[in-house]
Parts: sequence; C-alpha cells; structure tokens
Amino acid sequence: MKHYTNFNIKKIHKESIILIGNFDGLHLGHQKLFQLAYSYKKKYNLKIGVVNFDPMPKMFFNKKLKNFRLSNIDQKVNLLSALKVDFVITKKFDKKFSKTKALNFINQTLNKKLSPKFIFVSNNFRFGNKREGNVNLLKKYEKLFKYKVVKPEPLIKNKNIVSSSLIRNLLEQGFLNKANYLLNRNWTIQGVVKKGRQIGKKIGFPTCNIDIQDYVLAKPGVYAVKVLIKNSNKYLRGIANLGYRPTFNQKKILLEVHLFNFSGNLYNKLLTVEFLKFIRREKKFNNVNQLRAQIKKDLNIAKKTK
Repeated sequence: MKHYTNFNIKKIHKESIILIGNFDGLHLGHQKLFQLAYSYKKKYNLKIGVVNFDPMPKMFFNKKLKNFRLSNIDQKVNLLSALKVDFVITKKFDKKFSKTKALNFINQTLNKKLSPKFIFVSNNFRFGNKREGNVNLLKKYEKLFKYKVVKPEPLIKNKNIVSSSLIRNLLEQGFLNKANYLLNRNWTIQGVVKKGRQIGKKIGFPTCNIDIQDYVLAKPGVYAVKVLIKNSNKYLRGIANLGYRPTFNQKKILLEVHLFNFSGNLYNKLLTVEFLKFIRREKKFNNVNQLRAQIKKDLNIAKKTK
C-alpha cells in the first residue's frame, strides 16, 4: 500500500474509488463501508484510495480538545493496509488548507489531482472554508467532473449508529467490551516508555509509564492488557492503570503497565497496549499496604482474563 502526504499521487492511482473521512478507529461501520467499496472495485476493476487528515479537523479547530483519538496515524495506516486499501493520502490539516473554498477542493484537488470515478462519503460530510461544502455540492458537479457520489447507509447496532463518537463514549464510561465489539478488535494505545517516579518499583510492581498523548481518555481504572514491544512478534500479558494515581497525588493522566514475568529495560521503546478487560475504577487508598493488597487481587483477575 502506498502512503502519500499530499494529493500529488501517481498516475496508477488516479481514476480510483476515493473514500474521504477521518476513519478514526476503523470500526465496524467503516469496515462495512470498505466492503461496499470492494464490491465496486471488483465490478469496475478500480483501485481504492483513502483521503484523511491530520490532525482531525475537529481537533484543529478546537485546540482544547486533547484526548479525542481512538487511533493514531500509524495505527490507522496499518489498519487500512490490513483492509487491502491500495493507497492512503494523509493530508496535513493546517490554517492554509482549512481556508480552501469548497468548490476549489472539488475542482483543483478531487477533479484535477485525483480524478476519481467514485467518491464515498457519509451523509454528514462537510468540507471547505467554514464547512460550506456538503454532499449535495459534491453531487452537483458529478456530471461535469465525471465522478459518482456514493452515500452508504450507516451501520446500526442495538438501535445505535456505529460511530467513532459512540465508541469514545463507551470507553469513557468503562464499557470496554462493547467498545471492542464495535471496533471488531481490542482498543489499543501506542506510546513510548518514559521514565517516571519509580513508585511501582518501590512497592514491588515495576511499571512502564506511557504518555497517552491525544488518545481518548477511557474510564480511569485498572485494566487487563496484552502488550507488544516494537520489533517483537510476541505479546506479553500484563495489567495497566490508566489514571491519576490518587494515592500518590499524580496530576497528569498516565498509562502505567506492569508486565507479568518480564525483566528488562524498556525505556524509549514503543509499546502497543491492547485493552482486554476493565477490572475496576481508580480509587484512593489510605496507605501503600492497602494499595499493594488490592494490586494482588487485580493481578489475579488480569491473569485469568482471556
């Protein structure tokens, strides 16, 4: 799969099926969309390309929106590759690009640079300066620019439209199993191990400290996890605490991971942490002994989690 950072794509990728959106999390709803795109690919013998933006426009316009992503760009590209997409365009969303007129985007970018045969977008898709462009505007220029707009029906599960927003809400409320079901995989955070306050080591449970960056803040608490160290092909089982460590008055949100039966230096290593089960909410203990006793109970639960 080819990954572009601008719209200057190779000739072989022009006149393709183009899907435009954030595709945050690549959930079941997105996967249904790609299944439809594959049917078009087979019928018309076309390639499939994805246009997405970094940062997501919503995060660009709201600087206070920090913990929002379900997946980072690297994860998204890997997931799209696994879905057998032919190429991906990740366009930097900056002030200049945000001021692009909707019609200019259609003509200068879509028509002249990509020349798509089909454009897949959701019904609430907005684009261009001040969100002036919509699906109706795209459809208005179908004949002129020789493309066809496709608006797939949303996926409904338990009377709810499957969306990234729904999954964020589920994670924030602690409904990890439901979120994982809608993602069709375990929710995952990637991050680099940083040196912390060594508290875990002092109480007998050394941890890897990971900054959660812009990931959505799932319900603070203890989770059963499995972890993949970069350049390794073997997952390690563990337990994680996501939160503020109220017993130690931690001010910054932090992901701490304790790996079972592991010894070694993981500082500055990239870890992929998969969340398997929500064990309990975060709480403040009166002393370290109470905390240590609770951790032992949590470990037993985590070790039994499949």
